[in-house]
Amino acid sequence: MGTWGSGNFDSDTAADHLSDITGRLIARIAEAMAGDPVGLEPDEYDGVTVPCDIELLCLIAEQGHVGAGVPEPEVVAGWRRTFMDVWERTIDGLEPAPGHKEGRRAELTRTFDRLAALAQQRAS
Repeated sequence: MGTWGSGNFDSDTAADHLSDITGRLIARIAEAMAGDPVGLEPDEYDGVTVPCDIELLCLIAEQGHVGAGVPEPEVVAGWRRTFMDVWERTIDGLEPAPGHKEGRRAELTRTFDRLAALAQQRAS
């Protein structure tokens, strides 16, 4: 086992742990994206939790610890297309309150942009 510092994430074991956690988040997002698009609609479980999982993945990866993984940029781009296509196609049917649609779209865009930037940074 390698240890390179006194921090909680400064060892091979911690890196393996982060890899496991981020790997599970990535796998869960990928599974939701590959499933029935109805599950990604804004009022469905995956339609709510996928952005949460992306946010959690970003929070972990932004710390810069060894072991924290993110998907390839092409994967993130595909996820964005899939998710936002479903969202745009179905949000009006839910009759959102004035301003909600625009605010939520902006937040989803920021979330995907954040993951895309991390993916691009890792790919470089």
